[in-house]
This record gives sequence, structure tokens and C-alpha cells, in this order.
Amino acid sequence: MELSILINKFNIKGRLVSLQPFGNGNINDTFLAIYRNTFTETQVILQRVNKNVFPKPEVIMENMHNLTRHCHEKLEDDAQKGRDDRVWQMPRIIKAKDSKDFVVDVWRVITRIMSAHAFDVAQGPEHAMECGAALGHFHYLISDMDPKEIKDPLPGFHITSGYLKKYDQTLKSKEAKELLKSSMEAKRLAKFIEERRDLALCLEKAQKKGELKKRMFHGDPKVNNIMIDDVTGKGTAMIDLDTVSPGLIHLDFGDALRSICNPAGEEETNLAKVVFDEDLATAFCKGYMREAGSFLTDADRAYLYDSIRLLPFELGLRFFQDYLAGNVYFKTTQPEQNLNRARVQFRLCESVEARERSIRSVLKKL
Repeated sequence: MELSILINKFNIKGRLVSLQPFGNGNINDTFLAIYRNTFTETQVILQRVNKNVFPKPEVIMENMHNLTRHCHEKLEDDAQKGRDDRVWQMPRIIKAKDSKDFVVDVWRVITRIMSAHAFDVAQGPEHAMECGAALGHFHYLISDMDPKEIKDPLPGFHITSGYLKKYDQTLKSKEAKELLKSSMEAKRLAKFIEERRDLALCLEKAQKKGELKKRMFHGDPKVNNIMIDDVTGKGTAMIDLDTVSPGLIHLDFGDALRSICNPAGEEETNLAKVVFDEDLATAFCKGYMREAGSFLTDADRAYLYDSIRLLPFELGLRFFQDYLAGNVYFKTTQPEQNLNRARVQFRLCESVEARERSIRSVLKKL
């Protein structure tokens, strides 16, 4: 079906003047549509939910409906009370003409966050602080939602014990044994994992003991999912809400710092350049605590450092397992790319460990 015919199934006012591919995401098919009439211009995002990633796309739309409804009500209430120093935004679902949230093959239309854009890397401490504020405010918005309202879109996602189990199964394969036998670097990474097995379970154990409460987390809080206002320079929205899941907010906190505080990036081959940037981390944490501090418990705060250390370990484990399995999950351009990606994440984990005292000190003061 032609896209212009498809988008006509949605209730959008005005005349369609442009419909073009949009963004650089690698999951959903995404297009920007521009509508105009005599007085106004409306820009919306047309997307098809990727069934290969989300086998039950209808669940994704049900989640988005419940999530955005809750958050919009809270945003409106806070705006009336004059609580915030900015206008916080969140995408809104545009209904189809039959009043449903999507049409055949799970195509949807959502509003575009206007006069704002995202960056691919942290631009400095001020930007990191706004990223922290945006994630903290998002967590605040969903902190009082019942996790049962959201169905898990990716079962097993960020369950580190599950990744360890898969890694252990992979180690039994003939291919993995040969790779470990022939590579000193692979042996070193395997030893790194063995020395930190207890680390892999720290958050899960805390949750089982009742120290940490299951809320919901974004699932993909990388820097290019955080919208910054073009005029004020302040964080204004979190986007890409398909991965919002029931779980621990620590997973977002650690993952955001993992990506923001490694300026060298995930593909760096010179490990000497892979360092956890404390200035960016301190700024991020200040912004985050300003927005999320009101609902965090003492136990939540006590495990924040552990999440910063855990998330690079978890991603490194996933990269290394995939390397030993023959590069079947993460896309690669050369055979040892996942091995190097694992090296980067484990080096970042070591960098966090070396700075434990100062990181804990910063967190304690906030």
C-alpha cells in the first residue's frame, strides 16, 4: 500500500505536502509527514512497528496507549501547578479514522517533538546534566504507575542472570572452545567474567530481598533518545517508548551513564581511550537527582553505583557471548568486532571500578 494512502487512514487535519524517510533508527520504518492548511503546519511521525523485534506489536501499542495517557495527565496537572521550570513534552498517539491506535500491519502515527533535537554523543557536562534531568523526569512520570499496566515487550531484556546462563551454554559448544583455545584475548575476557559473576546478580538479588521495588524503566535511554529544546537548551522529552518495561529504574540509570560517559564510543579499538568520564557522570547525576530525587528510596540510592558498574559488564557479556556463538545477534562487519566491543565494555567496567570511591561520594552528596 502506498504510504500516502496509508497515512490517509489517520485523523490528521490539513493537506499532506510531504512524506519522507526520517531519522537513523534501525528498528522501525519511520517517516516524517507534514500537513498544512491556511493557518497552521502539523508534523507527525508515521511508523511501522518491527515484528522481528516486537513479535506482538499490538502489545506495544497497548503499552504506549496506557503509558502516554498516564504521563499526559500528570504533565497537565504539574503544568497547572507551576511545578516545572520548562515545558516537558511526550509524543501523543494520533487516532486512526476508525478510532483505533493503529492500522493494518501495525502502522501508527504519533506527534513529533517540535523545536528540539537529539545528539549522538554527549556534548559536554551541561548537555549531560540535561540528559540526566530528562531521564529523571521520565522516571518521575512513571514512578506511580502500576507495573501491571505495562506488558513486558521484550521478556528477558536486561535480566543479567539470563545472559549469564546463555553465555554458559555457549561455552559448551565446540566453536566457543576453539575460539577460547586460539585467542589469549578471549581467554582474558572469559576470566574477567568469572571474576565478576556475583556482580551480575547484584540488582536481581536486591529485588528478591525486597530492597528494590519494581517500577518501570525506559529500556533504551541512550543519548539520541533524549530530546533537547532548540531554544532553551533544556531537556524536553524522552522518545522511542516501545521498550518501556516493568523492572528496575537502575537499569536505565546505569545504561545511560554507560553510553554518555564513554566519549570513545563502543567501537574504539584503542582501549587506552576508553575511560569513564567523571565530569559527565557528575553532571548527569545532578540533573537526574533534581527530577527523580523525590521518589527514590534510601535503598534505591544505595544501589545506584552498582548499576553504573553492572551495565557495561552486562553489555560486554552479551557482545562476548555473541562472538563465541559466531556473531548471530549483533550486526558485524568483521569476525572479531564483537570481541572488540566486549573489550571496550569491560574496560569501561574496570574504569568505573577504579573510580568507585569518588563515584559513591558524588552520589552520596546528591
